[in-house]
Parts: sequence; structure tokens; C-alpha cells
Amino acid sequence: MRPNVFRAFCDLAYEQAGIRLGDEKLALVSARIGKRLRALNLTDETQYLEVLRQDKGGEELVEFLDVISTNFTSFFREPAHFDRLIADLTPALERGQTSFRIWCAASSSGEEPYTIALVLAELFGSRNVDWRVLCTDISTKVLAMAKRARYREQQLKTVRKDLVSKYFRKVRKDDGDEDQYDVTPELKAHLTFARLNLAQPPYPMRGPFDAVLCRNVMIYFDAPIRQGLVHEMERLVKPGGLVFVGHAETLSGLKTSLDVVVPSVYRRPEGS
Repeated sequence: MRPNVFRAFCDLAYEQAGIRLGDEKLALVSARIGKRLRALNLTDETQYLEVLRQDKGGEELVEFLDVISTNFTSFFREPAHFDRLIADLTPALERGQTSFRIWCAASSSGEEPYTIALVLAELFGSRNVDWRVLCTDISTKVLAMAKRARYREQQLKTVRKDLVSKYFRKVRKDDGDEDQYDVTPELKAHLTFARLNLAQPPYPMRGPFDAVLCRNVMIYFDAPIRQGLVHEMERLVKPGGLVFVGHAETLSGLKTSLDVVVPSVYRRPEGS
């Protein structure tokens, strides 16, 4: 891929989603865009660039953003965060709070928000509690996968067997020999999915949320985009609520009133 064409793709990714691609990503972007060229029967990258520029409906832009970003996720990824979430919500539950709202800001194909739902369902049990998880992502493609909520047996390796038995149902295999499982309708009912571009604040939600999980997404953004994202998380999380970022991420260097609880976990001060 010619350098000027690569820069054009980089500019488009930043304009549309705030994704910052460095020169070291040239080989990766070239290889992944090659998949779209074959799918669309195009012969070179400049043709594809023009397709994206003329994409009024945004469908191919979503495909483009999907192939250049890494949607790696798993159930109970960075598990200490879920222990911290439950430890933080338990005192509020014991004090009599009966409504809880959590925002999963980059839900990808659903493993993270369903992990949140699993631990909340276990925490609340049969109590009369109204709880919801808002699940957002820029990609309608991965949101559709999350809404379907069907996972291969291998994807559930990090989920305790008792939780699999309780909250998943084995279904007929679509292909191959590996068993697949659907999340139960009762658990899915607590989740709401919506497309959201984190690079375009202000966000339409009103909040407040008891906790916000925005993990392993800021690595794609430059400082101005991260600053806008942090400002919105501060606005939407309730005083005393927690904000989680990825273990490899930090809010260092950004303007924020959030206090560090432990690395990658922050709290909005009470009274702020």
C-alpha cells in the first residue's frame, strides 16, 4: 500500500471513530483491507477508499472500522475488575438500594457485558432489584453478535461450570463439532444495546450509572479524544461510582477529578 493511501485510510479512521493509527500499522491495515477488497471484488485500495468516501449509509464504514480494529474480548477478562465491582455494589445493596445501572462502553461481541450480567445476577439473586446494563459499541456488526448472544463452548472456558449451567442453554450446532450455547432470555432481558461513537461527545445518555466499564478502548485514541471520553464518563457516573479502564491504560496526563482506587480503577468523589 502506498504511503499516501495509507495516510488517507488513517485520516478516515480518525475522522469517523477517533482511532489513531501509527505508521507501524501499515502492514496490518494493508492486510485487513485486502479482505474487504476481495469481498467487494475490488482491485486496489484507492477504489475501496472511494467506496468509503461515498458510503452514505455507513454500512461499509462499519466494516472498515471492524477490520482495522482488534475486537479481542473474552468472558471474565481481567477478572479482578468484576470482584471489585461486586465489592463496591454490595454495601449499597445492603443499605437498601434497589435500582442499579451499569454502562459497558465498548461491549464488542458481548462477552464483557454478559460477564457483568452474570456477576450481578449472582449478587442480586432473588431480591427485588431493578438492574440494567447499557452496552454500547461503534460497530453494528459486533452489537448484532452480542444481541444474538450465542457462544462456542471454547469461548465459555473462563466461565464457571455452574454459571454456564444456570445462565446458558446448549443449542444445535451451526457448523463443525463444537457445542454452542445461548445466553438465557432471562439474563438477556437485563441488557440494552445501542450504537455509540465514543469519539463524538456529548453522549445521549443521562445517567447516572453506578459504574462505567470502558476497558481496552482508549489505547486506540489520542489525548484529545481520551480527554473527551473521560469528561463524559465523569459526567455520567454517579458520585461515589467507579470507572474501570484496561489494565494497560491510565488516565495519567488527562484532566480529571476521578480518584485512583487501584491502578485501572477510579472513583468519582462524593459530592462532586
